[in-house]
Amino acid sequence: MKQQVLVRQYHSDDLTDLMSAWESANRLAHPFLSEAFVSKVRRDIPALYIPNAETWVAEIKGLVVGFISLLGNEVGAIFLLPDYHGKGIGVALMNKAHQLKGDLELDVFSENKIGRRFYERYGFETEVEKLDESSRQNVMRLKYVSETSTK
Repeated sequence: MKQQVLVRQYHSDDLTDLMSAWESANRLAHPFLSEAFVSKVRRDIPALYIPNAETWVAEIKGLVVGFISLLGNEVGAIFLLPDYHGKGIGVALMNKAHQLKGDLELDVFSENKIGRRFYERYGFETEVEKLDESSRQNVMRLKYVSETSTK
């Protein structure tokens, strides 16, 4: 039986659940990142990223199981509790972003096989690969253009 997923705007009282989703998914998808870099991002999420992004959460039975943060048409972050991967929740969040913003862009670490597989299945295509100075890791710039928007 498929669980009902509610995609709604982020509220400040979601921060603990949001950080829990980020923490566990980040560890799973990004084991190659330095602890110093991860610590900086952990501090920057509530202080810098959330206040400057449009964030939507995926909620199941009152529990925030994931989120997506948008900066214009850029997906700044999408993270789900690992137990909820592969259940259509990431797709629901991405669909919401596409509905709101149209064509989407994002950066993904080249070594993030989980994220890359998800984005490829969703229909993102690689534009360029470059070195991210802050993490010292290669990132791929991806773009999603739906068939209906090729005007």
